[in-house]
Amino acid sequence: MIFTTTNSVAGREITGYLGIVFGDAIVGVNVFRDLFASIRDIVGGRSAAYEKELAAARQAALESLLEEARLLGADAVVGVDIDYATVGQNGSMMMVTTTGTAVTLGPATG
Repeated sequence: MIFTTTNSVAGREITGYLGIVFGDAIVGVNVFRDLFASIRDIVGGRSAAYEKELAAARQAALESLLEEARLLGADAVVGVDIDYATVGQNGSMMMVTTTGTAVTLGPATG
């Protein structure tokens, strides 16, 4: 399956639009990781704990998007957008939302 943030796929003609597809993931961040991340933020370091959780949430959201596109019979998802937000009490959870348009493609040219 091809994912692209552009509205086309190089060398392929879009032959059908199957609809907008979505993928979401919400992950909680461990309280102890929050504490250590806060300390790192104060001293200016990167928060590996948050980066790891964010990467896992992004991957889960993209996999959900992929599954929805597969169920529609898509060859690709174009116009992929990834958004991030904090939710829950005091922003205790991270949400990643992915959207795109599921399409069918003609044969490769050139």
